[in-house]
Amino acid sequence: MTSPPKISLEQWRTFIAVVEAGGYAQAAATLYKSQSTLTYAVQKLERLLGVKAFEIQGRKAVLTSAGQVLYRRGKILIEEAMRLERAAASLASGWEAEIRLAVEIIFPTWLLLDCLARFATEHPETRIELIESVLSGTDEALLEGRVDLAIGSWIPPGFIGDPIMPVRFIAVARPDHPLHQLGRPLTLEDLSQHRHLVIRDTSRDRSRTPGWLNERRLTVSHKSTSIRAACMGLGYAWYPEDMIRRELEAGELQALPLREGAERWATLYLMFADRDASGPGTLRMAELIRAGIAEQCPRPN
Repeated sequence: MTSPPKISLEQWRTFIAVVEAGGYAQAAATLYKSQSTLTYAVQKLERLLGVKAFEIQGRKAVLTSAGQVLYRRGKILIEEAMRLERAAASLASGWEAEIRLAVEIIFPTWLLLDCLARFATEHPETRIELIESVLSGTDEALLEGRVDLAIGSWIPPGFIGDPIMPVRFIAVARPDHPLHQLGRPLTLEDLSQHRHLVIRDTSRDRSRTPGWLNERRLTVSHKSTSIRAACMGLGYAWYPEDMIRRELEAGELQALPLREGAERWATLYLMFADRDASGPGTLRMAELIRAGIAEQCPRPN
């Protein structure tokens, strides 16, 4: 069994206050304690630890090299104690220690991260577990109870969801890809002669396919890999317009002139694993996602 700490949190707090206030007198005014009380507390800390935290230079007490280490580590200790108390308060109020999300990759990454950043600012003690899912991987995470909240393009049986945003897909390829050289509207027959870039379904059984699939295809696991492959001229694909906006503006990718199906639309839904059993953290996360979409992606009138 380990021995208890020699120094109490209150002693560390006093020591840090003296350092940050610039002296005993200033710290005494901040902590509403006498200067002699603070002096005694710091001297006791030095004695118990066997180090000299301050040395006198002129008429001013400054930190020694050992004192600088004590200040840095002591500050971390106090901050961690405060975080622990906040976490305990959250748990006591019914706030979840962790929130689990499954978000289909066609949801704008920048918007998702903005919502997560807002949540983290409000509740830094809550862990966030994010599954970046593809197709039926979102359904699987809900059905298996691995997430509290999901954003997907299909509502699995037994769940309900609210439509939160439309997503426009466009067919693209590198500007010098052979499909762009035909100089006419393209057909499915034209596409079948070239490699189709596909992002793999993240579910185990891969029960859904992304629309029409070419037999000649390259299947990858990450959207960044697929986009990079398209920019290298390895094939064509349908991507959410927001996902490839930079590549389109830079001229690395260009929309294909398909006779039919040049664009596709999907609707994203926000779904709770169990709305009635959702804790305040899950509800707040859903609220921030809705608010972020309303602010950043307003629907046209």
